[in-house]
Amino acid sequence: MKLNSPDSLKMKNSGTVVSSASPLDLLSKTTVRWMLFIAGIAFLVSLFWSPLTKLLGHVSRTELNSFIPLLPFVSAYLFWIERNRLSPHWDHRVPLALVLAGIGLATVLFYRIDASYETGKSEGNLLSLQVFAFIALSAALTLFLPGKANFDRAIFPVGFLFLMVPLPEVAVRCLTSFLQYASAHAAYVLMNLTGMPVYREGLVFSLPGLSIEVAEECSGIRSTLVLFITSLLAGHLFLQKPWGKWVLAAAVVPIGILRNGFRIMTISWLTVNVHRGIIDSPIHHRGGPVFFVLSLLPLLGLLIWLRRRDGRNGSNS
Repeated sequence: MKLNSPDSLKMKNSGTVVSSASPLDLLSKTTVRWMLFIAGIAFLVSLFWSPLTKLLGHVSRTELNSFIPLLPFVSAYLFWIERNRLSPHWDHRVPLALVLAGIGLATVLFYRIDASYETGKSEGNLLSLQVFAFIALSAALTLFLPGKANFDRAIFPVGFLFLMVPLPEVAVRCLTSFLQYASAHAAYVLMNLTGMPVYREGLVFSLPGLSIEVAEECSGIRSTLVLFITSLLAGHLFLQKPWGKWVLAAAVVPIGILRNGFRIMTISWLTVNVHRGIIDSPIHHRGGPVFFVLSLLPLLGLLIWLRRRDGRNGSNS
């Protein structure tokens, strides 16, 4: 006669097997990973509470980064539409997660030490480092817990969160200056095509009875950033080939420059040929969204063409 231990005791009643497993054993590994993920994110939020609240204040004060609060919801939606394709199996071999964690920890260490002795450091640059550290650590946690089987499906929603990092001031200045001069050149070419007499000296245009300057506010940096984010989302959702996604994102630069040049030319032409007050009208000061919508048309046309190319390549393979 064989005796069974209490831990392995099973009862058979009407063909049903009853196990004496503890409640903890009934928790699936997926549930445990989700609990660890939520706890880890909660810990990071508490650790970076001060920089995150400063980020919200920074966003409310600067129009350039007003889109940042929407990005976590977009990333969550991208995870949501992939939920049925995520594998329940876990593989810990995700080296990029460890790299991101190392970057995040190094950044935390850097800004902690740097802030302790360099009190005159720009608050905007310091905030960029702090937010980058938070996103890097959150990305490492997000990529590590789902495992290698889900890495390809998680990498874009996670990487998308890095767009929440405010651009450092030096990057903003460089981009603004580039867009100013590029837009001024595009406007000058378009004005010549219309036959309107124009003399250009750097960022200053001399027109019949009118002199204008392409200021920093006219660079279109915010609308160009939003257009770039739109191209990344559209490429991820509608294109399969990596080269097509790269082409769509790269096309934002010439499209943004042409849009801004077209805006400068249109306002200038209307001011000279229609009414002098247009230069101070809502078309000039609040007409940005209209021209942004116009810039979506060539981007949409390029997306449709790339999607058709995707279909042809897929049918030939």
